[in-house]
Amino acid sequence: MFETKLDLAAIAGAFKAYDVRGIVGDSITTDSVFATGAAYVDVLDAAGKTVLVGGDMRPDSAEYVAAFAAGAQARGARVKDLGLISTDMLYYACGVLDAPGVVFTASHNPAGYNGMKMAKAGAVPISADTGLFAIRDQMLEYLQAGEVPAVTTPGDYEKLDVLSGYAEYLRSLVDLSQIRPLKVVVDAGNGMAGRTTPAVLGDSILPGLPLEIIDLYFDLDGTFPNHPANPLEPENLVDLQQAVREHQADIGLAFDGDADRCFVIDELGAPVSPSAITAMVAEREIARAKADGEQTPVIIHNLITSRAVPELVAELGARAVKTRVGHSFIKAVMAQESAVFGGEHSAHYYFRDFFNADTGMLAAMHVLAMLGQQDKPLSELAEKYDPYVASGELNSEVEDKQGAIDKVVAAFADRGVELDTMDGTTVSSIDGSWWFNLRPSNTEPFLRFNGEATTPEILANVRDEVLGLVRS
Repeated sequence: MFETKLDLAAIAGAFKAYDVRGIVGDSITTDSVFATGAAYVDVLDAAGKTVLVGGDMRPDSAEYVAAFAAGAQARGARVKDLGLISTDMLYYACGVLDAPGVVFTASHNPAGYNGMKMAKAGAVPISADTGLFAIRDQMLEYLQAGEVPAVTTPGDYEKLDVLSGYAEYLRSLVDLSQIRPLKVVVDAGNGMAGRTTPAVLGDSILPGLPLEIIDLYFDLDGTFPNHPANPLEPENLVDLQQAVREHQADIGLAFDGDADRCFVIDELGAPVSPSAITAMVAEREIARAKADGEQTPVIIHNLITSRAVPELVAELGARAVKTRVGHSFIKAVMAQESAVFGGEHSAHYYFRDFFNADTGMLAAMHVLAMLGQQDKPLSELAEKYDPYVASGELNSEVEDKQGAIDKVVAAFADRGVELDTMDGTTVSSIDGSWWFNLRPSNTEPFLRFNGEATTPEILANVRDEVLGLVRS
């Protein structure tokens, strides 16, 4: 039933800590996807139940969606094919339909890659610790056996379009109808925001808003002919920054390929820190929660988010909870704490009202609402939420990552510092003037440095010393 030349080691290696990402035709194939669909049903005990599946605009996503659906049906699942979807559209569907689901995407990875993000019913994430590796192991068993045994009653199949429901749901969470008129440049990077933006912020489905949308690269094209759909890299923001200045726009929005992350550009063409966006949205969500009678709302932030976030949360009478980097950790803590909102410095934003899941579009709507409900430009509005100087993420390829961390800790040990080993190692000055985190990547051969200080000079000194030690 399956090809005999499958590279099982490569296929197994595509299963990462949080999702599946591989090279098309090598570590992710039609056969491996078929077997994964069957294994997904087995591990989640979904025979006879609804399973959702959709995919992004990559050239092979539709083929993989069909293969996964066929594998899931072979093991008895009732498949609903959502068609072209962003990752947060999957989370919406898993939430409102209370069903598990999979989206085929490789997020911001370049052309030639594809993968899967998986969720249980209610948009609960599936990670290595909560079933992803069990699915991998069952999939490998099927590939080694050469077949997937069909059940007596295979599952049925139907198509389901959730775009309008998704748009209506987001509009119900943030009212933009009464804001001042705003000119907004959106760079979809030829990714799924080219489909979701007209539906949510435009008038393709719902009544128009006081927003003039100037679109960049809205054509869905998984070969990414204009630039990679990875706004974390500064070079991929250049076109958006230029367009914001050229059109004298109020704000620019850049989405990654699967549109679950959103980066913000101010009217001057300068990036607004994701930590500042986290603080801005947190302020709105704290106010709303308190208006609903919640005495001490909880805000989640990861350990490399600016200290401005927990400081603001405390000032507003709410409680900040720090967690590890990574969406599965954030979502778990969101649920445990019944947190109203969570943010990561990587521009993932999580909402209790969105099933504790991340959605770049909803975060963008909150920023548009805050901007449009007052008269200041975004650069001035955001200034108070960004009081520190940040390094951004700086990567070093290091063979002995722990040895490099130990060397840095030893060098700073007698300088009046505090250590935190929640995720990697965070070293903080007791006087509060600087901190940095060294964290081994889960998916790449890098040691990641993030730092923050009260002045550019202090940050430069700390950064240069740490990176000198790491790279020596």
